Amino acid sequence: MNDTLIENFLDSLVAECGATTNTAESYRRDLQQLINFYENDIRDICQDNIATFVRNLSKDGYTTTTIARKISAINHFFKFLLSEKEIINNPMANIMPPKKGKPLPKFLTRFEVDKIIAEAEIQNDPKHKRTATMLKLMYACGLRVSELVGLPLNCINEEKKQILVKGKGAKERLIPIAEEAIEAVKQWIPLREKLFKGKDRMFLFPSNISLSGHITRDGFFKNIKKLALLAGLDEKMVSPHVLRHSFATHLLNRDVDLRAVQSMLGHESIATTEIYTHIIADTLAQQVMNKHPLAKKL
Repeated sequence: MNDTLIENFLDSLVAECGATTNTAESYRRDLQQLINFYENDIRDICQDNIATFVRNLSKDGYTTTTIARKISAINHFFKFLLSEKEIINNPMANIMPPKKGKPLPKFLTRFEVDKIIAEAEIQNDPKHKRTATMLKLMYACGLRVSELVGLPLNCINEEKKQILVKGKGAKERLIPIAEEAIEAVKQWIPLREKLFKGKDRMFLFPSNISLSGHITRDGFFKNIKKLALLAGLDEKMVSPHVLRHSFATHLLNRDVDLRAVQSMLGHESIATTEIYTHIIADTLAQQVMNKHPLAKKL
């Protein structure tokens, strides 16, 4: 009887919901796994049986994503049985999928950041000079890409070594800026003036083709992807956001106060910044496993 109920459900899934063959087969495997576990008429299964099944999935090493998918398939199946009056109560009513952990931010090592910047600097043309300057500013200040591309020409106070940034919700914040980044901007300005001579450009990184008047986020994204390939890095690991993550991670690894990093990143909540502490904890654990004398096999 169980097989018949599953076939009826899958037929409904394909005919009424437009599910693909692959989706239907995936549902079949998940439901068959439940039936193999229960070994009785599936219409008699109770909430405790389902809870035990889910706990066993976790013990067997299934990921939270896979378990959540299986629970979703089983939930749809019992909703179908309820609608067909095969059961009077849904045993899935109070079964919640496992919470998915937030993925940790990707970040580059200082060596990898330096390789990308160096690759931009060896290309002797204005486009790459602009990109190299933008890379140094982003890494030095942890800017969002939208903040970086829209920087006005007069955003840097060289005397105080600060940059004024307009972030989300038009909120302004002052961020300390490293001497090397200031120097990069100073070298870029004469070239910028030469390229856009006679044109009124309010932006630090103007563009002749962008409707906004400054280089676009997409344009900068594509430029650094190309540089990553030239530098021999995995282009999938390199993006403006990864550079921002690298800024935060590297500062916290050097014992900079979490609240200070929060302020520089422009995070409303400290909880958003705290995710970087998990990276540091994982890195520290790996270092212990690799370097501690007791971790080495005799």
